[in-house]
Amino acid sequence: MFTVRKSDDRGATGASWLKSLHSFSFSDYYDPQHMGFGPLRVINEDWVAPESGFDTHGHKNMEIITYVLSGALTHKDSLGTGSTIRPGEIQMMSAGKGILHSEHNKSAAEDVHLLQIWIMPDQMNGQPEYQQKTFPAEDMHNRFRLVVSEDGAEGSLVMKQKAKLFAATITAGETISFPVAPERKYWLQIARGALDFQEQPLEAGDGLAIEKEHSILSLTARRDAEVLLFDLPQ
Repeated sequence: MFTVRKSDDRGATGASWLKSLHSFSFSDYYDPQHMGFGPLRVINEDWVAPESGFDTHGHKNMEIITYVLSGALTHKDSLGTGSTIRPGEIQMMSAGKGILHSEHNKSAAEDVHLLQIWIMPDQMNGQPEYQQKTFPAEDMHNRFRLVVSEDGAEGSLVMKQKAKLFAATITAGETISFPVAPERKYWLQIARGALDFQEQPLEAGDGLAIEKEHSILSLTARRDAEVLLFDLPQ
């Protein structure tokens, strides 16, 4: 079964310094038909204006992935971590029993464009942890690269959930494939560009839910595209 979540159907919240689009219910946007997908709870596409950002705030019992598409996001947290996240780098923060952090765009001229992803853990009240890693562009060029997993396979970051996150960039005209199994569920998020999925056109911001399928599925880029694929438990 395939269900498309179109970009224009997402919820929106924001402020003078922030534009945020929500694939699932979040903040002041509430839609009982879109509360998440398995343990995948949040995919927010954010644009953070120059010299602004999220002041210190707390999280608990959530696996939080930050995927920057353009610009640079500065992170500080109560673990003493201070870092800057740029395209090609992925941040994985396990909130565990509780963590405080802030995220800011220090640029005077350029927005930060990012995806903020929350996945519910299968372990509660653990120790907070922070990870960040650069993934070379060639590793995900016209192929799916495992970037987050339960066990750190293939040099991926580690999350506290029996799930996997893959990233790929696809050159216009190229096709890549991935296998799916009926005992798992999958969410495909189009970060940018345009592609065809089994002849279904998908554009930047669209999401695709896949359930109860057993086959090899293919994506063909109509324009250069970047996608995230979540492999999730039921």
